[in-house]
Amino acid sequence: MTPAEPHPVSQPFFPEPLTHSPSPRTESTEGAGTELGMWGYLSLLPVFLAFWAVSGVWTVFALAVVNKAVNLTEGFPYISLCGSYPPQSCIFSQVLNMGAAMAAWICILRYHQLRDLGVGKRLNRLILCSGILCALGTSVVGNFQQKNQQPTHLTGAFFAFFVGSLYFWLQLLVSWRMRTLPQPGAPWIRPLRLGLCSVCTILMVAMVVLHSWPLRSASAACEWAVAMLLFALFGLLAVDFSGLEGCTLCLQPGPSLSPPPASPMSLQVQLSQAL
Repeated sequence: MTPAEPHPVSQPFFPEPLTHSPSPRTESTEGAGTELGMWGYLSLLPVFLAFWAVSGVWTVFALAVVNKAVNLTEGFPYISLCGSYPPQSCIFSQVLNMGAAMAAWICILRYHQLRDLGVGKRLNRLILCSGILCALGTSVVGNFQQKNQQPTHLTGAFFAFFVGSLYFWLQLLVSWRMRTLPQPGAPWIRPLRLGLCSVCTILMVAMVVLHSWPLRSASAACEWAVAMLLFALFGLLAVDFSGLEGCTLCLQPGPSLSPPPASPMSLQVQLSQAL
């Protein structure tokens, strides 16, 4: 007679510690997710804005030359002069309106991103306001042509160029304050932005001085260069958006002015109490 086998004693279950090393499969999955996040749709938005604006304004320039709205033998034209006459004026307005809408959306996304990174409320709001004014000025430039409404057009150009340049200088200020934190992109992104902002500011001053002398062709060349630099600076925001996978719209219900309708259960209770 064989002795009975001892009944196994149940061992208590202890979960594995949280500090265990991830498996190779987990590491590869996380790396793939980071790599795919680099090319998310939020990263493509600034790139599409830059491509849209650059191709749009040069298309307007080509149409103005073909339609003989501008004469290159008399000098290099301003951007606004190329977009002052139909049919390229219609294309000019549409290009700048869509570009202004995308720029405003980019500024709003950047505002929320900087808020989550701990940037102060006043500075962050100043950055947002300068970006929105830049987008608004761009739309004004496209809709109020220099030939028809020159004072309004020049006001919009001031917001688009000078306030737009201020927007990116403030972005540099924020990146310098957060220099101790990990930054997305290569280390040369910040010096590149500093160089582009510096050249953009110098060219804007030269544009105003040359226009007042007057050396209109040289001033117009500076204006085109400033516009291309601002488009490039907007496109570089794709680097900052590389760590974003998406955005979510959250609606917060406000206080109701009227009491909510009675549910069938509460209505039945009220009727029973009345009887």
